[in-house]
Amino acid sequence: MAYDPGSQAGPHPGPQASPPPASGAAPAGPFVPGGFVPGEVVVHRSFTTKRLVFVRAGHVVGHDERGLRLWIPHGCPMAVELSTDGRGLRDMPFAEWIRQSTVLVTRPWPGPNILMLIPPAGAHSVWWFWDRQGRFARWYINLEAPAVAWRYDGLVGVDTTDHDLDLWVCPDRTWQWKDEHELAERLAFPEHYWVTDAAAVRAEGERLLRLVEARAFPFDGTWCDFQPDPSWRTPDTLPPGWDRPRAPGTTETGPR
Repeated sequence: MAYDPGSQAGPHPGPQASPPPASGAAPAGPFVPGGFVPGEVVVHRSFTTKRLVFVRAGHVVGHDERGLRLWIPHGCPMAVELSTDGRGLRDMPFAEWIRQSTVLVTRPWPGPNILMLIPPAGAHSVWWFWDRQGRFARWYINLEAPAVAWRYDGLVGVDTTDHDLDLWVCPDRTWQWKDEHELAERLAFPEHYWVTDAAAVRAEGERLLRLVEARAFPFDGTWCDFQPDPSWRTPDTLPPGWDRPRAPGTTETGPR
């Protein structure tokens, strides 16, 4: 599951209607290099196939043949799906979660600063984490559906579906799987779960681990000294349109 340091109340429901034609939308990956401008505000959104469940606003860092890079700072506006009593997906068994009524709740992102690399192809993204002193702490491999980038009505966004299984990678390239138990628990509910091929998810993680162990890009030290442009101003709230329907072009299929 995508890194989530916790939840807090403050509901903001979002629509789930079919999307209108996305005039000027960027194509589904592979991304066209240069399609996004450094400093642009972007919403990075996660869906459980059909339903929006997690959003953070950040800035475009760069966009080239290596992929799209985003800066997601501590304190940026976010939205997360919670049950109506304020609990999150990780606060209860999945068998209980699927019976809950839910709302999207807005709040500041309480987690660390993140540099996120969304590759031009592949079912993952790679995140760089820093500690409170600004020192590089570790990488995080988020296993997810290939991202769909879009522009609509002046808004820039990236949509994906989280595949729950992830990897921590330390600066010395030691690593460990994360959330294996969550994946195993949820696979028992195929009529509700958005991951349909657990073997493919793990294979993608193993492919990335070969790069880790070879100290190959992006685990070769690139961007470990990254500093965001001091002129960037993080918005106080999510921009209008953050809860618009999922962009067309995704290959995800499944329940919910």
